[in-house]
Amino acid sequence: MAKKPEEIKPGLPAWQGTFGDLMNLLLCFFVLLFSMATMDAAKFEEVAASFSSAFGIFNGGELALGKGALIGDGVSQLTELSSYITSMGLAQSGEDADEEEDAVGEKEEKELKEALEEKQLEASQELAEKIQEAIEEGDIEKEVTLNYTSQYVELTIQGSILFNSGKVDLKEDAIPVIDKVGQILEAYAGGTVEIEGHTDNVPMSGGGKYSNNDELSSGRALSVFNYLVENTNLDPAKLLHTGRGEYDPIADNSTDEGRARNRRVEIKIYNQLSANY
Repeated sequence: MAKKPEEIKPGLPAWQGTFGDLMNLLLCFFVLLFSMATMDAAKFEEVAASFSSAFGIFNGGELALGKGALIGDGVSQLTELSSYITSMGLAQSGEDADEEEDAVGEKEEKELKEALEEKQLEASQELAEKIQEAIEEGDIEKEVTLNYTSQYVELTIQGSILFNSGKVDLKEDAIPVIDKVGQILEAYAGGTVEIEGHTDNVPMSGGGKYSNNDELSSGRALSVFNYLVENTNLDPAKLLHTGRGEYDPIADNSTDEGRARNRRVEIKIYNQLSANY
């Protein structure tokens, strides 16, 4: 009895289907890796290179199987994909590094500013203590009040002590106070000294020399400046005088007491660490 010929099944051999599935799975694997976007670029490049090298063992596969979209070109597609993912990973890594560097730079800059601010405040505090002692020794603590910031020590003299209402000429009673303030400045002001005139918000009246509070405050600051230049050894180049008018009040202008506090002359002594020294 003759042997029945073996039946040939139509379609691709089974191993080719398995191989195609493997290629699809590997492609999905790389796409998933790319979607994570937080990979270590250097390590992934090594892994991608390893996979590409491993797939290189299928020499001649393209000729044997033909150029199928997922089979013949699969290896080259995976190689190109790994290169693309690697470059994207490096770009992402570079952006992250720049952002991290910027964040570190901002943090360091903030810490430096805070440290400088602290040092400047210490310098002002030390200067303020010395000046306060001089004020007490000169017995002018009732006429002169002291405050300080990280930039300067501020001496405040009420306008009623220095000037008559609406006037810019120093009162005779104010001369001893200004003389003692001048001595303090000679002893402790090595840098810039700023003299500021301030007024309340009541409009000028009576048709005097000064028509508004801006002019009045400037004239009063200039009077103090001129007296110090003429009667002390202070360097005029380091003395500034400005009129602030009614625009920088320290009290409520709706009350007599508040307006009296706002009419003042401030003398700012900048410390050695100040940008304005």
